[in-house]
Amino acid sequence: MNLKQGDAVHKSNDKSRLRLWLKLLKSSNLIEDQLRRFFRDKHSTTLPRFDVMAALSRYPSGLKMSEISGLLRVSNGNVTGIVDRLNSEGLVQRVSVPGDRRAHLVILTSEGEKMFEHLVGEHTTWINEKLGGISLEEVKGFIKRLDYLNKTLEDEK
Repeated sequence: MNLKQGDAVHKSNDKSRLRLWLKLLKSSNLIEDQLRRFFRDKHSTTLPRFDVMAALSRYPSGLKMSEISGLLRVSNGNVTGIVDRLNSEGLVQRVSVPGDRRAHLVILTSEGEKMFEHLVGEHTTWINEKLGGISLEEVKGFIKRLDYLNKTLEDEK
């Protein structure tokens, strides 16, 4: 293969990878948009509220506001508004951190845990319906490839 042929193959590969990126982005955006509507229309809640509750469910002893922000990769202001609303609805509570009068942990209440478990079941069913056309073998292949991609991208940080 001469140099010009090699350049053409390289450019072709670059366009294929760009198309892959755009298709991944489009798929992710479509799923997220539909999921947002699902939570809003069927459960009168939002995806960000679900995300905050999911983070808290993984840490039963609670999280500081900055920790929630870090896990979700959003601003403290966004988290504060969501936590305030969840608190006013009795789904989370703020607990003082011993030895630090200014810091508080946010914890799911028992009502919040019940609500979250219900939403998790609904979310799981919804995802299984949306992705039901993909065989379990294909799912495992996607996961393996995306794990590799994520590891590669995280290693470059």
